[in-house]
Amino acid sequence: MAIIIGENTSTIIQGITGKNASLHTKFMLEYGTKIVGGVTPGKGGQEVEGVRVYDTLHECMSEHPDATVSSVWVPPRFAKDAILEAIDSGIKTVVVITERIPIHDMLCVRQVAQEKNVLVIGGNTPGLISPEKSLVGMLPKITFQPGRIGTVARSGAVTYYLANSLNLAGFGESTSVGLGGDPILGANFEDILQLFEADEETDAVVMAGEIGGVYEEIAAPYIREMSIPVIAYIAGKAAPAGKRLGHAGAIIEGSMGTAQSKIDALRSNGAIIAETLSEIPELVKKAISKKA
Repeated sequence: MAIIIGENTSTIIQGITGKNASLHTKFMLEYGTKIVGGVTPGKGGQEVEGVRVYDTLHECMSEHPDATVSSVWVPPRFAKDAILEAIDSGIKTVVVITERIPIHDMLCVRQVAQEKNVLVIGGNTPGLISPEKSLVGMLPKITFQPGRIGTVARSGAVTYYLANSLNLAGFGESTSVGLGGDPILGANFEDILQLFEADEETDAVVMAGEIGGVYEEIAAPYIREMSIPVIAYIAGKAAPAGKRLGHAGAIIEGSMGTAQSKIDALRSNGAIIAETLSEIPELVKKAISKKA
């Protein structure tokens, strides 16, 4: 099994005629992703890689009512309207590739998404992949292979590294999710952990967070309730306060968002802490063996 996306998931690409979106539409189609339509206002009737373009998402959904996922590739100033249009059209999962979306816009999006029970992943997510089933976003397919370990990370680069390390150790991934690097995100770690917990074919989860924000601390209490082990890693332990680490959201402000506060919260709630990325596969192996 997999979470969120599978081989039969119908997907729509918002902003499909953009340079990056059109390129990755090609890659997603080659991987086997079922892309049923694209949306760019004013360019309805065109085609991108054989995918029909519509002026509005409502128009696209009228012809493809089975679509449940939309991927947003529009510029930051248009992202809020694109996400809200997806929610209003009946999309169940919105994967927001766009980065540096204004904070107030994302706060609005989060509230509406929660009210409508819609999963918004991102902004600034590299996407997600259920190996050999479906890919939505810009994750490199060569890095992932099917298996029974779920991964969720803030960073795209760390997502690739986790999958590659697990593969080399003889594991594979049920689904890998890039949570996103912007300060305000749609989904948090707990949302994804709940989906993995409910997946009968996920044996363990690796989550990789980073300094800044409180998403890891928010998720920590739920880990204690999980029946499958969670191995956690936090990047940025050596970063000084006020220094941004890569992502817009990776900055320590005051006493909040430090690596140690996250590690303490996760460890006290039953997560297995990896001090380095390289030791994660061995910790996964031990955790699964112990559970068995």
